[in-house]
Amino acid sequence: MNRYVKTALLAGAALSALSTAAMAQTSGVPASATPQVTTSLDDVVVTARRRDEQLKDVPISVTALGAERLEETGASDITALQQQTPNATVQVARGSNSTLISFIRGVGQQDPLWGFEPGVGLYIDDVYVARPQGAVLDIFDIQRIEVLRGPQGSLYGRNTVGGAIKYVTAHLSDEPELTLRGTYGSYNQMDLLATGSLPLGDTLRVGGAIASYNRDGFGSNLNTGAEAYNKDVLAGRLSVEFQPTDNSFFRLAYDRTEDNSNPRHGHREVAGTGVGAGVPTNVYDTYAGIGDKNSVITEGVSLTGEFHISDVLTFKSISAYRSGETDTVIDFDNTPAPTLDIPAIYGDHQFTQEFQLQFEDDRIQGVVGAYYLNAKASGAFDTILGNFGFVIGTGGFVETESFSLFSDVNADLTDRMHLSIGLRYTQDTKTGDVFRANYATATRSPLLGGTPRAPTLLRTDYTNTRDFTDLSPRFALSYDFSDRITGYASFSTGFKSGGFDMRGDAILTPDTVNGYNPETVDAYELGLKGSAFDRRLSFSSSVFYNKYQDQQVTTQVPAGAGIASFVDNVGSSTISGAEFEGSLRIVDSLTANFALGYLNAEFNEFQRYNLTTRTYENIASQVVLQNAPKYTGYFGLTWRGQMAGGDIAVTPSISYRDDYSMFEFPNPTLDQKAYSLVDLSVVWTAPNDKLTLGVYGKNLTDEVYRIGGYNFPGAAVFNNSVIGYYGPPRTVSAMLQVKF
Repeated sequence: MNRYVKTALLAGAALSALSTAAMAQTSGVPASATPQVTTSLDDVVVTARRRDEQLKDVPISVTALGAERLEETGASDITALQQQTPNATVQVARGSNSTLISFIRGVGQQDPLWGFEPGVGLYIDDVYVARPQGAVLDIFDIQRIEVLRGPQGSLYGRNTVGGAIKYVTAHLSDEPELTLRGTYGSYNQMDLLATGSLPLGDTLRVGGAIASYNRDGFGSNLNTGAEAYNKDVLAGRLSVEFQPTDNSFFRLAYDRTEDNSNPRHGHREVAGTGVGAGVPTNVYDTYAGIGDKNSVITEGVSLTGEFHISDVLTFKSISAYRSGETDTVIDFDNTPAPTLDIPAIYGDHQFTQEFQLQFEDDRIQGVVGAYYLNAKASGAFDTILGNFGFVIGTGGFVETESFSLFSDVNADLTDRMHLSIGLRYTQDTKTGDVFRANYATATRSPLLGGTPRAPTLLRTDYTNTRDFTDLSPRFALSYDFSDRITGYASFSTGFKSGGFDMRGDAILTPDTVNGYNPETVDAYELGLKGSAFDRRLSFSSSVFYNKYQDQQVTTQVPAGAGIASFVDNVGSSTISGAEFEGSLRIVDSLTANFALGYLNAEFNEFQRYNLTTRTYENIASQVVLQNAPKYTGYFGLTWRGQMAGGDIAVTPSISYRDDYSMFEFPNPTLDQKAYSLVDLSVVWTAPNDKLTLGVYGKNLTDEVYRIGGYNFPGAAVFNNSVIGYYGPPRTVSAMLQVKF
């Protein structure tokens, strides 16, 4: 079936290319009493360059999904972006319900340990979220989500080598509003949401939202009886908006998420020996014995101020503080025995301050600014090795202080030709503290509240500080072929800061005390976007070529009675590809949305440390880039009409994801073959927009597919602990929403 799906997507792509070279995703339009023209790129406003612009005029590959489109497709959290965004991986991390793993164009980071930073930046209302814990944001009270593909170093700075995801919440209404929503679905899903706003005079508004997400597990822990893959999340947001004059605006916002879902212990893919070491029939079942307690709490507060100094100048300040705490367990062996059990605690906090001066004249527009970040990420975890009767305790912290200056200027060289120049200077100072030691008895170490005892072997104990600097330029030349078609050529760079390996073992890998260097991406891109056929067709396309250098790769391998962890700058790779996505109004009542991504990625150099010879070896021919499927695709049809006096929108869709590897080292047992997901949503809205009913079917063909894994195959040491984590099965839900 998947071969035919890919063929169909490619055929649609070729037909679209003949029309005007490519297609683009728009934010979608709500159903109305009279079917209307599909929103074109001329109408979609994004802030990809830190200022409001029409999507057509932005020389960056951007997917923008508005609230209406997200509702019509039944998107519940930001992992839904993966289906509708070409060349993107946006997934829940292995072992967790709310930790985010993101890759764009083969660039990202899947290791959620403290101190390691993502390669795709996440922003909530322009506030950078440094840690992946609690970053699987549920979709509520939202205006749109923007996905910026390719390195965004000049405007968004460090750790956006793959791109950036911007979660933009809705501003409060000038009128009193209250919206109540309830959803019930498969596996006893029960979601409740309340949002509202209240004006207090002409200049002050207060509002907020609270959401509860609950669902039984897709499977169960056959050892303890607890649910597996359940959901228990409480999230909320409060905001105050103050507009004392026509030229000033302030917004104070607070958000908090509590995730008390059970840990995802995973599914044993290979049988071991002993009780509970078989392969469960249900891929969501486990025999894990470490326990079923998991807690993730994240919260943040931000203050945004805007001052319109003149018709040309606007000053903006964004101050924010965010923190998070995680108490979790992962049973790597998935058996009742403590063969390879990992209890862990994480904690982080960050303060950020950004100043922007935006300017817009007849021939020149842009922004200059300064950014400051002060953050600390810390934690501890145990590696409990029951077969050897001891535990390896690991703990430490990474402190980061970062300062940058940036600018992005767009000049109209002629009425049709535009030059964009961006530049960012960044200086990072990082201090890493790493402690790692063996303790007798296979129970929790003193670091995790275990019996106080002295180490039997000190493996790592150091504190080190390093400075990193970077200059990230961006150049783009765009040309308006017509009032509706724009082409561009760009060169951009990005870097991810260096750091220290929190698992580093100074006995096995002495160089770990020196840390690792930054990684960089140089990206070349050609694009074409706009609308055609009397705006029936909106499109965006790009071809790109990336040089990925000094890649930071995390690998963990068995090393005697333990595990050796490496975070190395392994070398370089070349990534090229093409993307297009689009919206086509076939007739007034029928709209097609589709996207296609092609990715060709390979390592040029991969230096791997040999534990035996204690030298580095180039093994580029043996490795691949992880989370880099060759083809990704999406196709959906939305029919809008009238029923029972109201408006109805019916959206069947299919998404495709080609073969991909979970890690740099291919593994037939863990790597995921190509698969497709079929969804269907039906949304009815009353004439006065006060009542909405929705029915959503997800993964209707009940596709079984892996989204993550762990690989510790040693029979004697780890009892063949090869573990897979799976995406959701078929689900159906019904939603009722009432507005007052």
